[in-house]
Amino acid sequence: MSKTTLLVQIAPQRSTQYSALASTLAPYELELSPIGEQLFSIEPVELGGQHYLKCQIDAKLDDEQIRELGQLAMGGACFLYHDQIGEVEGPFLHPIDTRFSPRFPSDLAATRRYQGKTNELFTQFMCNLARFSSDFVHKPWTELRVFDPLAGGGTTLFVAMVLGADVAGVEQNKTSAHSTAVFVKQYMQEQRIPCALEEERFKKMRARRWCFTLGKEPSTRCIIAKGEIDQSVQLISGFKRPHFIVADLPYGIQHKGGLNDLLTEALPIWDGLILPGGTLVFSWESTRFPRAEMIDLVESVSTLSVLNESPYDCLAHRVDRVIKNRDVIVAQTGT
Repeated sequence: MSKTTLLVQIAPQRSTQYSALASTLAPYELELSPIGEQLFSIEPVELGGQHYLKCQIDAKLDDEQIRELGQLAMGGACFLYHDQIGEVEGPFLHPIDTRFSPRFPSDLAATRRYQGKTNELFTQFMCNLARFSSDFVHKPWTELRVFDPLAGGGTTLFVAMVLGADVAGVEQNKTSAHSTAVFVKQYMQEQRIPCALEEERFKKMRARRWCFTLGKEPSTRCIIAKGEIDQSVQLISGFKRPHFIVADLPYGIQHKGGLNDLLTEALPIWDGLILPGGTLVFSWESTRFPRAEMIDLVESVSTLSVLNESPYDCLAHRVDRVIKNRDVIVAQTGT
């Protein structure tokens, strides 16, 4: 049987706040990816002062797996690893061209800074988990749609756009929604990317949305809406049902009851929006709202099934002194 030894660099973090994030989550992302089916060992190693995952795969990498390597959030450069070549002792690293080409400049998600922003690599990690855990794992991002019902400043939307997806987001805060739409328009103009915009107002709902058509054909759709959670269906009308919902729950809610109320209202709505075979992925600060209770809530108010076998039950991690234990829920729809 042909075997491959692969070295995946742990993605370096620009912020000390997230210094341990990639090291913690990178093995799980790789395990859950399509490469994980053929992965029979994985271990952290350090070479030349750089941190890597050394992976043993029981076959040669095919084209799809190579492209997947280029889309890993917590992985950087990838190499074929050789202990020696002929009689010459190594190790030797052969760079892998993953041939992944982002749909938009990769700094789209990183450029905009705002209070409460989630690390864009962690956001990409959640997007990847959504696809890896769905019936659409083998579809390219250019055929997929992502909805963020708590869009904030748009990080989830921008990450998914860079990957290639069509996106829609709803945000309750008028200022945040408007400034995100302004940012998209200005960014595309600065990058000289074709950008067509249609604005709509929903007077009875006191809501508003910005509908962008971006890039050359095949173009990318981006909807940003200001409105309430219970208006989500109307606000993204004309946007086909999303394959994935990806959200970072607000950390400003200090009491468990606040999150409980939000999700009790929202989950049945989100459940009804996702395409069969799709997934819901969200993160939350679990110190006051333990994982077991969150799973019970999700499954009691929706038809979604939470994935809780390993490694889905190992995704909790520390962010900073405020967010001491952020966890991730991945839930599947029925098919």
